Amino acid sequence: MLRKLSIGLIPVFLGACTSLSDLPAGTPLSELQAQFGHPSVACPPQSPTRFIWSQQPFGQFAWAADVDEQQRLTQATQVLSDQEFTKLNIGDWDQERVRCHFGPPAEIDHTPYKGVRMLVWSYRYKQNSVWDSLMYVYFNDDGLVQLYHPGPDPLSLREERGFSAF
Repeated sequence: MLRKLSIGLIPVFLGACTSLSDLPAGTPLSELQAQFGHPSVACPPQSPTRFIWSQQPFGQFAWAADVDEQQRLTQATQVLSDQEFTKLNIGDWDQERVRCHFGPPAEIDHTPYKGVRMLVWSYRYKQNSVWDSLMYVYFNDDGLVQLYHPGPDPLSLREERGFSAF
């Protein structure tokens, strides 16, 4: 009985490991939504062709799925990565374009510097696919990307780890 039960659960566990980027082109949007739930973002709102499933605010991954006119997957990409963040173009990307590419940020704040007040969106991700980090994206008064840079994720820094944890 236990053997039958464990064999029956194998597909469940294997299915749980599937990500959007594992799905083949041509997969219907309805199947994506059935498997992964409602997306965090749909862009553009009036006639979406890009959908983002995000683990923010505490997860480190977000998958963007681009679909064609027939609502079938053309490509899926894990967008919270160093490679994707290099696509940010200072002075060119606005808040909507950032949201439609990376999804909702983990945190929204303002710079704490006297005389320099910028909106900052922070995205949790694995820097170099290893380090628990935040990518900080700064917007100027016109709502355009002014600066971006990675930094350690404060949630992963704990004093009690001590030096021996390395």
